[in-house]
Amino acid sequence: MNTDKIIAEAIAKEYAPKDNSKIVALKKLDSKAKMPANVFAYTFGIVSSLVAGTGMCLAMQVLGSGIFSMIAGIIIGTVGFVCCGINYPIYKKMLEKGKAKYAYEIVELAREISEK
Repeated sequence: MNTDKIIAEAIAKEYAPKDNSKIVALKKLDSKAKMPANVFAYTFGIVSSLVAGTGMCLAMQVLGSGIFSMIAGIIIGTVGFVCCGINYPIYKKMLEKGKAKYAYEIVELAREISEK
């Protein structure tokens, strides 16, 4: 096989205009169905981790000192860890909801593409 020809065809295909707009529309619909759940999961996860870390710092008296700091740290850290724990179930529910919202359109478009 001529590898130069294969490489040239691959590069040319990358720059060729996309005539398969239904595939692009299907990918956009799929992304639209999943995006809210992903954004929420990342945001909620980051905030929850920061809350848990702050609680740990307070409990270990890296921030603050005294018994009040330790108790507050334990409570704040526990809240952060609980939020981290419920992040995935919330994500799954939101993902199911998003998929259900766009399911009919995605299935119809996929059916049109597969029948070609």
